[in-house]
Amino acid sequence: MAARWSSENVVVEFRDAQATAMSVDCLGQRAVLSGRRFLYIVNLDAPNEGHRKISRQSKWDIGAVQWNPHDSYAYYFAASSNQRVDLYKWKEGNGEVCTSLQGHTRVISDLDWAVFEPDLLVTSSVDTYIYIWDIKDTRKPTVSLSAVAGASQVKWNKKNANCLATSHDGDVRIWDKRKPSTAVEYLAAHLSKIHGLDWHPDNEYTLATSSQDNSVRFWDYRQPRKYLSILPCQVPVWKARYTPFSNGLVTVMVPQLRRENSLLLWNVFDLNTPVHTFVGHDDVVLEFQWRKQKEGSKDYQLVTWSRDQTLRMWRIDSQLQRLCANDILDGVEDLIDGISHLPEPDKTLHPQDTEPQHNSGHGDEEALKEDFLNDPLVGKKTDQLGLPQTLQQEFSLINVQIRNVNVEMDAVSRSCTVSVHCGNHRVRMLVMFPVQYPNNAAPSFQFINPTSITASMKAKLLKILKDTSLQKVKRNQSCLEPCLRQLVSWLESVVGTWCISRDP
Repeated sequence: MAARWSSENVVVEFRDAQATAMSVDCLGQRAVLSGRRFLYIVNLDAPNEGHRKISRQSKWDIGAVQWNPHDSYAYYFAASSNQRVDLYKWKEGNGEVCTSLQGHTRVISDLDWAVFEPDLLVTSSVDTYIYIWDIKDTRKPTVSLSAVAGASQVKWNKKNANCLATSHDGDVRIWDKRKPSTAVEYLAAHLSKIHGLDWHPDNEYTLATSSQDNSVRFWDYRQPRKYLSILPCQVPVWKARYTPFSNGLVTVMVPQLRRENSLLLWNVFDLNTPVHTFVGHDDVVLEFQWRKQKEGSKDYQLVTWSRDQTLRMWRIDSQLQRLCANDILDGVEDLIDGISHLPEPDKTLHPQDTEPQHNSGHGDEEALKEDFLNDPLVGKKTDQLGLPQTLQQEFSLINVQIRNVNVEMDAVSRSCTVSVHCGNHRVRMLVMFPVQYPNNAAPSFQFINPTSITASMKAKLLKILKDTSLQKVKRNQSCLEPCLRQLVSWLESVVGTWCISRDP
């Protein structure tokens, strides 16, 4: 073993490991490299100071390995081999198998620890079963999900403790573990095999699928017939995973291609070209995972394991993070604060505001109501003085005559598509409203094609829309029209004359 350090990354060589899988623990302290004869435990804080080995006797390679993601169980990791999963305990520099899970009749394809319950582990297999295990009682699975076809991937939802997804050739099934008899949703996602699944870290309905068909597709499983957006690639995609910061995505091509520089970083709101290529490995990357961010540090570290038998740790500094951000760029806060927005009432009217009141503030409230109803962007909707009670009501109150803005609304799917066409430039955006909206639950905003503004402009605009929506929903107020106001105002103030109507 040898280690090389540079300002950008750490390189550690394990020429004798022949490891096929890698996992980083939830504390960011260790990585496990899984080979046929040994499991290597690497101290990520001092990777060049030696490593520990756990001997294993098996004619089967390890297919998948994963540390438990909960701090209280950080010393546990699971490793699948053929039809069995071994649970390892690593404490005080020693590791051992503490128990095994046996139930599948064919090879296990994937495993995933539950995000919310540290005792639960899910496994998928070619035998068409998906088993949920409770490691306190490993005699048999606690939940059994049955699909017609074998599953190649299984992943727990990162926001919903009962939800998980499985891939079956080119299809995806969404499951609720409380209703194991059948999947709750079905996506005909790709025409070729799906190699990777990843749930969005903040939106429980959104996931990314990577496939042999040279694409990554993004889905809201409530709208299973049409993907949200697509990342076309030149080669089959092995894994695509969201970053722990901003709106980044990391992809890697399938291992069989044996290509260098196969690891790419993308901004999911601008999929035309990667924002960074990780150059260094001499062969394809087999696995990549993120270390827990160190306290007080703004940098992240991406840990990769390659068929070239080197482990690398890549530093992702704030500048690289910004390339993926929908957060505002450095110094732009002052610019945004200085922009003159269109006038907007300080509060949205509630039904009780329409009732006669006998106090000193009554005249002010009536004046506010008068200004609101005569606002040119809102229009005179004198028959609706109160706050919309449903999303459909909010949609019905939207002024469809706002200059240069077109809104296509679908209350059933709780979404709308906003299009702004100004001169030679276009902005098109998908807005998704969560079920709890507007009760302290903001909608999500995503650019879709064709959108022609630059990535930095997208980031600034998303920041404004996010802030505007959050200000409203924190007071349980609807936010779509205020967001449209800010959209128009910001474009006219910052972008300039191209956003002015070209109509005669």
